[in-house]
Amino acid sequence: MNGSETLNPEMQHSINEKLRQSGVSDDRQKIIRQALENVNKPGFRIDPSAILPLMKPVTWFPPMWAFACGVVSTGEGVAANWDILLRGVLLAGPLMCAMSQTMNDYFDREVDAINEPDRPIPAGKISKSASWLITFGLIVSGFLVALSIHPYVVAIAFVGVLMSHAYSGPPIRAKRNGWFGNLIVGLAYEGVAWLTGSFAITQGVPSMETIALAIIFSIGAHGIMTLNDFKSVVGDRIRKVASIPVQLGEKKAAVLAAILMDLAQLAAIAILVYKGSMTTTVIALFLLVAQLPMQKILIAKPLEKAVWYNAFGTLLYVLSMMVCAVGIRP
Repeated sequence: MNGSETLNPEMQHSINEKLRQSGVSDDRQKIIRQALENVNKPGFRIDPSAILPLMKPVTWFPPMWAFACGVVSTGEGVAANWDILLRGVLLAGPLMCAMSQTMNDYFDREVDAINEPDRPIPAGKISKSASWLITFGLIVSGFLVALSIHPYVVAIAFVGVLMSHAYSGPPIRAKRNGWFGNLIVGLAYEGVAWLTGSFAITQGVPSMETIALAIIFSIGAHGIMTLNDFKSVVGDRIRKVASIPVQLGEKKAAVLAAILMDLAQLAAIAILVYKGSMTTTVIALFLLVAQLPMQKILIAKPLEKAVWYNAFGTLLYVLSMMVCAVGIRP
């Protein structure tokens, strides 16, 4: 569906039938049908209280943390560069990541109407035109903050906008295939943010170890994104979004996610060993081993435990990122 389409009776019947086959309750079906009508209603509507939920603050932490890892990995004093760190995390999270979320909500509004009908656009609190205004405001604000850090950071922010559109919007819409979509998000949220943090401090080419860790943890983030897709399985199947759980099934997807995250951490630990940073090597190994029993629980009941693992198991992965950033400092 494009931005001006409404559901025709044949498509509405098809969706209703698929919802019934998926075991969705009658009450939930009514909410979803209303949400499907809301997402393409004409006009301009914006409920101020819905702006922050549209930007999904819960998603801001990964790129903010990755930017901070990039700063720490340079070995420069954080206290002496607090202003750059502050502007960088503002750029990475509340501006660029929020922009990617508002853009994604626009392009994903029909899927969200099924998976998350209480999201601002399906709920009718923010119209599709208003969501674009918010997205544009975040892009402009992001460019201004990026310019205050360094002109080259503006170029990086522009690449971030392109990656966000490639993930969510036509003609690429990489998220329709989890293999490509998850990789783009991993690179944007972890790799680009990490390398931007390093460049913002040194204003030079990051070290090979920093570049390696940024790429390694980006690939591991592919697994995190796979786990995040478990909450959308019903809508993804109906709207033919080929997420990893849809393609492989829940159990195999959980196994793949765990393997990718573990291999990424093992590769990062190998770099710590190469650097001779034994203290951080031991800590990183401990964090990895602590995830293994949690992964066993996840794989046994992936649908029920994906959110739980993303809250607790992924936290250990994220902590390992900072440990490795400390370990490669000159």
